[in-house]
Amino acid sequence: MKLYCKVVAILLCLGTLLLLYLFVGNADEPPPLQGAGETRLLPVSSGPGGRAHPLFAHFQPVRAAPEEEEAAAAQISKREPRLSKNPGKRSPARGKFANVRPGKQKHLKELPSLQWMHLAVVACGNRLEETLIMLKSAVLFSYRKLKFHIFAEDSLKPEFEKKLREWPSSYTKKFEYNVYPIAFSVGNAQEWKKLFKPCAAQRLFLPVILKDVDSLLYVDTDVLFLRPIDDIWSFLKEFNSTQLAAMAPEHEIPKIGWYSRFARHPYYGTTGVNSGVMLMNLTRIRNTQFKNSMIPTGLMWEEMLYPLYQKYKNYITWGDQDLLNIIFYFNPECLYVFPCQWNYRPDHCMYGSNCKGAEEEGISVLHGNRGVYHDDKQPTFKALYEVIRDFPFEDNLFQSLYYPLQSKFLDTVHTLCGRIPQVFLKQIEKTMKKVYENRVIVHVGANYRY
Repeated sequence: MKLYCKVVAILLCLGTLLLLYLFVGNADEPPPLQGAGETRLLPVSSGPGGRAHPLFAHFQPVRAAPEEEEAAAAQISKREPRLSKNPGKRSPARGKFANVRPGKQKHLKELPSLQWMHLAVVACGNRLEETLIMLKSAVLFSYRKLKFHIFAEDSLKPEFEKKLREWPSSYTKKFEYNVYPIAFSVGNAQEWKKLFKPCAAQRLFLPVILKDVDSLLYVDTDVLFLRPIDDIWSFLKEFNSTQLAAMAPEHEIPKIGWYSRFARHPYYGTTGVNSGVMLMNLTRIRNTQFKNSMIPTGLMWEEMLYPLYQKYKNYITWGDQDLLNIIFYFNPECLYVFPCQWNYRPDHCMYGSNCKGAEEEGISVLHGNRGVYHDDKQPTFKALYEVIRDFPFEDNLFQSLYYPLQSKFLDTVHTLCGRIPQVFLKQIEKTMKKVYENRVIVHVGANYRY
């Protein structure tokens, strides 16, 4: 009996020790996290300096186009990794890269380098404001950095420098610029300067002057970008082995086109081309011998310009644009032709809508020739110009740019161009959404708190 009691006592002691061990062990473990699985977003902006707009309160992320995903991925890859609260442990990945592991991010390695995009413009006379508004439209939406090549009269140089320095640093860091004097390397400078609009012939000499620039987008001062320059810059990749420049047709319908009715000199295609928006591979232009009507052998670009002008100066109306049409008449294999929405002018709507690309996709680049930004003949063009001119850089894009534009368009519906407001608004609306997606949806993963 005594042995039995001893055994029971031993078992009770062992049981008590086991219970104490289990109790102490559980007390040392951390309690479960509250609200596990929940995520919290930091406040995000739908535009420079603006708050997320109510328009996007229920906006659902959509898959971006390949080129947009590349640009977004490039920006995300540049961000510093977010540190975990627990040293030595990686926070779980979230968002579109949740399943990507180190060493397998091939799509990031294949992204194109963020090369500079070069934009050239020639400004003389009273074109200071127009030029600045054009540059402003370029900076507002573009992703990659820009280099502006501004050719201007000496009196305008300090004005450009003063105005550009006044822009906020969040935008000035997106571009660099040089202001060059007006210069013509061959022929009579005064003849070239007065050929058409003041200094317009300067564009013919860009391959000669900008010897260190490989590719360039030239635009007139009265051009406005309604989408990133990155998109038009991408056309360079579509050039075949002989193409070295790209322009849009002067008109879509030969019956009402100027060249097809009145030209007294050779011109490209059936309606000619407009040189207000001209994408150029300067390296190819400098290295090509061009067929011509002066000698049986080819001529280099610089040595061809002045003899060509001398031969046709009594037959040309639109100056340097006519000379470019003559050059590409004899060298059609050298030209890539843009769709009309990349150089949309009053001619595309004042006689009725005749740019199918703009009807389908909206206007990509607006060209307000005929002075339409400064008179009341085409109020739709003027409305776009004034809204971009008056947009405060740091304001919300939707509230201070897109909504005022919609409001102004209500006053233009009685005009031929105003009857098709979707043509003017469609692309810029897409651009606004891309800005939102790029700054909010694509980067949302970086705003999680762990």
